[in-house]
Amino acid sequence: MGIIEAIILGIVEGLTEFLPVSSTGHLILASDVLGLDLEGSDLLKCFIVAIQLGSILAIVFLFFDRLRQDLTLWIKLMVGFVPTAVIGLLLYKSIKSLFNPEVVAYMLIIWGIIFIVVELMRKKYPPYKKEVANIDDISFKQAFIVGLSQCLAMVPGTSRSGATIITGLLSGLSRKVAAEFSFLLAIPTMFSATFFDIYKNLDEFALNLEYVWLFLVGGVVAFVVAIVAVKFFLKFVSRFDYIPFGIYRIIVGFIFLIFIF
Repeated sequence: MGIIEAIILGIVEGLTEFLPVSSTGHLILASDVLGLDLEGSDLLKCFIVAIQLGSILAIVFLFFDRLRQDLTLWIKLMVGFVPTAVIGLLLYKSIKSLFNPEVVAYMLIIWGIIFIVVELMRKKYPPYKKEVANIDDISFKQAFIVGLSQCLAMVPGTSRSGATIITGLLSGLSRKVAAEFSFLLAIPTMFSATFFDIYKNLDEFALNLEYVWLFLVGGVVAFVVAIVAVKFFLKFVSRFDYIPFGIYRIIVGFIFLIFIF
């Protein structure tokens, strides 16, 4: 892997980490298109884990003031994080065995359909209660339910943000609040998952330290692109629904099924 591949994968990570389209899935598929062997390359595995830190830091940067001032929000994030932490530890090895382009393609399609169905249902059967329009009004119960849905996203191609946003919508959050809480929930979840991955693969990281400059380039690119992507996404969902993302997922999923077979 060279500098061009590092930049491309950094862009893919930054663009897709917080959009409901599956960053892990897109990184696996992008690696496949670039001719990089994800299963056989320890360097590539380490690189993909490392550049996620850039995306997480983008959320910390964007929401820094709110995070610094709101202890209750941190407690709600921890309530949402605990289910994923427990189940993730128990199923770590099983999850890693699912990282392949075929699984990604099918999950892109399945969750694309779910997005469209949920949005159409919301239009036909509006929520019987007033939607939560401010992130401060999220209950601990809603935080737990949304956090629990992150476990579904352990299957690559599902999308952590996609699963949490859909669950947020179904539990009574507005589109914008569901997106914001999903982004913030990524901080404890992704930091923990990333550092756990580094710990579990410490030998591989040690062997690939000579390529640390590639990790830095990819991480910086992911950081900058993620800031732009998140700002765009929050403006988009303030005016439109998630159906375009569902359609996108289905199209990409079928394209890659054709590519694979």
